[in-house]
Amino acid sequence: MQVVAVDIGGTHARFAVAEIADGRVRTLGEPTTLKTAEHASLQSSWATFAASQPNPLPRAAAIAIAAPVKGDVLQLTNNPWVIRPALIPEQLGVDAHVLVNDFEAVGHAVAQVDNDALTHVAGPIGPLPASGMTTIVGPGTGLGVAMLYREGRRYHVIPCEGGHIEFAPLDAVEDAVLADLRARHRRVSAERIVSGPGLAPIYNTLARIEGREPTSLDDKALWTAAFDGSDSLAATALDRFCLSLGSVAGDLALAQGANSVVIAGGLGLRLADRLPTSGFAERFTAKGRFQSMMAGVPVRLITHPQPGLLGAAAAFAREFSA
Repeated sequence: MQVVAVDIGGTHARFAVAEIADGRVRTLGEPTTLKTAEHASLQSSWATFAASQPNPLPRAAAIAIAAPVKGDVLQLTNNPWVIRPALIPEQLGVDAHVLVNDFEAVGHAVAQVDNDALTHVAGPIGPLPASGMTTIVGPGTGLGVAMLYREGRRYHVIPCEGGHIEFAPLDAVEDAVLADLRARHRRVSAERIVSGPGLAPIYNTLARIEGREPTSLDDKALWTAAFDGSDSLAATALDRFCLSLGSVAGDLALAQGANSVVIAGGLGLRLADRLPTSGFAERFTAKGRFQSMMAGVPVRLITHPQPGLLGAAAAFAREFSA
């Protein structure tokens, strides 16, 4: 059976046609990426994708969105689109569909990818445990979080909004970042720092400490400067970002009772080469009396290029498998 997989984030909407059978995704076609800012709605972006395809689209949809999937009207977290689930069959011309949170989809992807799509970041080497809880954390436009519970060959994905826990600083620099953000926001969540837009406030606090002017770069340019090292302060901010990601990932693993952690998200993939040699591991395990326990938790990074699309299709496959 074929299904149109859709992954809608804050910046992009991605589409692909997937082949599913026996509760699993067998193939995932070449993805098409559209900018959400250039389309008024899911329906209009769906029409654009349909026009680009050589054949009529399947009458089945697997849709992952960056928002809680609750209620009659869904407002995406970092995207102005509004989705009304009851209207999806009529608007998209489908006979069957599933609608899941974007990181719920990533949870399905983690459950279905091979071990070679999960690279080592920290903790013990080897495959993830076959049973127990896996915390999934993904920095991107926001900070996505989900839980994957395995029972041998069976699994359950549990969506959550863990990215909105409060940020907990561990040193004087992070105290300063928090203080600067609190001057603008009554409550400072982890997502304010551990996400794409989070690099700028880290950079600006470092600049203030050193008596420099705040950055005038947009997020994309600042991340580029951080990765290529053309701005030393941006590179330092990136090191700080990795530390904070380690702290938050460890906090979430403790809260969720996880015996493994998977890093995902668009920024997660860009950090694949940097995280294992950054201070991520030290911060991940820096949990006081639980330090030795946290050192035994394997942390992996999913390297599949389209985990949201794969996971959306996997969610459909499980719901409609015979």
